[in-house]
Formats: sequence, structure tokens, C-alpha cells
Amino acid sequence: MRCPAAVAVLERKEILLMVPWKKMVCPSDFSAGSLEALTYATELAQYFGAELYLVHVLSTHPDAVDWKEEDEADVPGAERVVSSEAEGQLRKLAEPLVAKGVRVHAMLAHGDAAEQIARVAQDEGADVIVIATHGATGWRNLAFGSVTEKVVRLARCPVLALRMGRTPAA
Repeated sequence: MRCPAAVAVLERKEILLMVPWKKMVCPSDFSAGSLEALTYATELAQYFGAELYLVHVLSTHPDAVDWKEEDEADVPGAERVVSSEAEGQLRKLAEPLVAKGVRVHAMLAHGDAAEQIARVAQDEGADVIVIATHGATGWRNLAFGSVTEKVVRLARCPVLALRMGRTPAA
């Protein structure tokens, strides 16, 4: 079955399937990899004229935050500080994108990262999620799992997983 909105493009004897994405979600944990994925998402949003939902998820698990000893007595206050800092970082990421003409929605969510990313995509009617993968393997991936893998399983829209941090093969 063909997608009615799909357009086949011939380029160097390759057929590329181009779907006109109108709403895109790009999660960021503010790491170098997620910032690189944001560059790709921005270019795609500009190309398609799409809205870009820039999402950061704060974990609600107490061990996920590096609390200072004095903060432990005032958890709600510390959470407000962490939320405020994340909102500031999201604004810093969004401002240059807006200057480039991208319609950006900076969103802060709380909870399990993969679940919240998939929820935002569903709630906003996203056509695609553009997400970085760090390519972790071994014990770390077994112990913690991959946010990207879980997003792929949970999302109801396509997921463009970009492997970041690798140098191209010669």
C-alpha cells in the first residue's frame, strides 16, 4: 500500500521516499549528540516548513538528579531550580532556530524520558521523532536500556534515529 502523500524522487539512481512532515519532535538531553540531532531536525523542519517540538524530559526518579546535600532538605525547591535551568537551556536552543524561521515549541516534560517523548509526539500529532542514539552497548545498555530503543517501541509515528558521535569510515 502506498502512502498517498509520498513523493518518489530519483537521485543518482536511488529512489528516496519523501513524506511531507508538518510536525516533528526532537528530544534533547543537552548532550553533544542530541544537539547534533537537533541540527538535522532543524534542517528537516526548514525543508518541509514543519513545526519543531523541542522536548527535554526531567526524570521524576530521585536518583536521576545529582542533588547537593543542602537541596535534599528542600526537594520541591530543588526541583523548581532544576526545571528553571532546563527551561532556560531550552530557550537558548530555541532562539537561534526561531531566528532561522523555524516554528519552535520548547517543551519541558517530567517522568520517564522515552514515555514522555512518545506521549508528546502522540499529543501533538507529530509526523516523526528525530532522536540521537549514542550507540551504547554492553553492560550499560543492558542495565539501563536505551531511551531511543524504547521510543521506537512506544511511538506511534516514525522515528528517525541518528547515530551520533561516530567518525565516518575512510
